Amino acid sequence: MAGTKEYGLGEFTFPRGWFMVADSAELKDKPLAVRFFGQDFALYRGKSGRVVMLDAYCPHMGTHLARNETSYVAQDGCIEGDSIRCSYHAWRFGPDGKCNEIPYTQVPIPPAARVKSWPVVERLGAVFVWHDPEGGEPEWEAPNLAEWDDPAWVRWKTDHLGTLNCHPQEVVDNIADCVHLGPIHGSTVQFFENEFRGHLAIQRQGGGHRTLVGPDGKSPVLITDTVYHGPGVLLSRMTGQFESIIFIVHTPVDDGVIRVWHGLLVKSPSGSKVATESDVALARQFQAAHLQAFAQDFEVWTYKRPNVHGMYMPGDGAFRKARFWYKQFYNPRARKQEFLGQAEGIHVPQGMKGAPDAARTMPLAEAVASTKWI
Repeated sequence: MAGTKEYGLGEFTFPRGWFMVADSAELKDKPLAVRFFGQDFALYRGKSGRVVMLDAYCPHMGTHLARNETSYVAQDGCIEGDSIRCSYHAWRFGPDGKCNEIPYTQVPIPPAARVKSWPVVERLGAVFVWHDPEGGEPEWEAPNLAEWDDPAWVRWKTDHLGTLNCHPQEVVDNIADCVHLGPIHGSTVQFFENEFRGHLAIQRQGGGHRTLVGPDGKSPVLITDTVYHGPGVLLSRMTGQFESIIFIVHTPVDDGVIRVWHGLLVKSPSGSKVATESDVALARQFQAAHLQAFAQDFEVWTYKRPNVHGMYMPGDGAFRKARFWYKQFYNPRARKQEFLGQAEGIHVPQGMKGAPDAARTMPLAEAVASTKWI
C-alpha cells in the first residue's frame, strides 16, 4: 500500500473537493461515527432534518460524541433540536460546533469550548462534505441531477462496497484507461477520448459490452459520457439497453485507504412518465448487472500493487494528463493553473477514434457546466 507522498501528488495528504460521507438512509435517530481524511467525525440529522458533521471529540475531556449507547444521555437521546449532547458530562454543541450549554455550571462558556463544524450538503440520497486542507470555501457546487426528482427515473439504492486498501489515485486512473475496457469488461471500443477542464475530468467512449447485455444475451452499443466532478464523485450517463446514470464515489479514509459506494439511476424501461413497479424491478436488475461490471475493476484494485511509476504505451490512454489534472486537488489553489496547463484539452489514445460530435453534446457533458448541477 502506497500513500500520497509515494505518488508525488503534492503538499497535502488528502485532496480538496466534495466527498460522500454517508448514505442518507443511515442517518436516523442516533449520531453516526465516521472516519475520513485520517480523522474521526460525528455525523447526525437534527430534529429539523438538517445534517450536521462535527469533529468527533469533545474539547472538555476528549469523549467521542457519536460512540456511546450505555449512558443515560445516549438512552434518552443525545440529539436535541439540531444540537448534540456529549454522553460523558452532558456538554451540548450546536450545529456550528459551539458549546451552547454546560448544565452544571453558571460561569460563561469558554470560547474554546467548540469543535469544528464541516460544510455538508444532502443530495442524490447521499451526504457530501467539502474537504479543503487550506480551510477555504467550496470552489464548486456539489453535484446534483435534475433526473433525481423526475418520477420517470428510478432512484438507486446505494451499494455499500466498504473499504479498499488502495490509494484513490489507482481508482481515478480508470478515467483515462482505454485499453482495460476489452480485457476486463469485454467491451469492443469504437471510440474513446478524455477531456480535462477545470475540476472536471471527462471520458467519452462507446462500444459493445459482454457484461451489460439484454435478455437475448446481446449487447447494444453502449455510449457513456463520464464525468469526475472533482476528485471523488463520478457520474456517467449511459445509453444502450436502458438510459441510466452511473454513480460511483470514493472517499479517503486514511492515507492509502478509501471507502466506495455505487448506484444506478435508471429511466423507466417502459417509457412511463411515472416509474411502475415493473420499472423498479428492471432498474434493480440493471443496477445489479452494472455492479457486476464495476466489481471487475474493484477486484483488480484489491490485489494490484501500487502503480507509482507506470510503464505506459502510446495507446493506453492519457494517464499522465489525468495525473496532472488530479494533482491540482493535492496542492494549494494558487498552484491550480500550473497543473491544469499540463492537462486541459481533448486527448485521444494513439490508434483510437475520438468521440463523434453527438457524443460531445450529450446532456451530462453539458450539465456539468450548467445550473442542473447546482
